[in-house]
Amino acid sequence: MKIWVDADACPVVIKEILFRAAARTQIETTLVANQPIRIPPSPFIKMQQVSQGFDVADNEIVKRIEPGDLVITSDIPLADEVIEKGGHALSPRGELFTPDNIKARLNMRDFLDTMRSSGVDTGGPPALNKSDRMAFANHLDKLLIQ
Repeated sequence: MKIWVDADACPVVIKEILFRAAARTQIETTLVANQPIRIPPSPFIKMQQVSQGFDVADNEIVKRIEPGDLVITSDIPLADEVIEKGGHALSPRGELFTPDNIKARLNMRDFLDTMRSSGVDTGGPPALNKSDRMAFANHLDKLLIQ
C-alpha cells in the first residue's frame, strides 16, 4: 500500500497525522499539489508538484495509484475514481468512501453544485474539529493495519 494525498486542500493537522503515520509504519506517502508543500525529511514522505490547472493533481493521483493504495481527499469525484481502480479513499474528516456510499455522495455533491450555480448559498463545511481529527486518525489506523 502507498498513501497519496490530494494535498492542495488538505488541512495541516491532517498532514501532520499522515507524516507521523508514514514514519511509524514506513509506508510511502506522496503529497500531490500544484504548489510546493513543506514536508519533513523522511525516506517515506515525498512531495510531487504538478502544474497549475483544474484537476491536474487529481488526474496525477488517478494515473499513479494501484489497487489497495489509499488516497486522502475531500474531492468526491476523485474518491469515486480511486474506488473504481480498487483503491481506498478517506476524507480529512474521517469519512471512508466505499462502493456502497460513493454514488450517493456524488449525487449529493452534484445537487449542491447545481444549487450553487443557480445562486443558492449552500454554505461551506464547518471547520475541522477534534472529533473530525479523531475519526480520521482512527480510520487511517484501521486501513494501515489491514
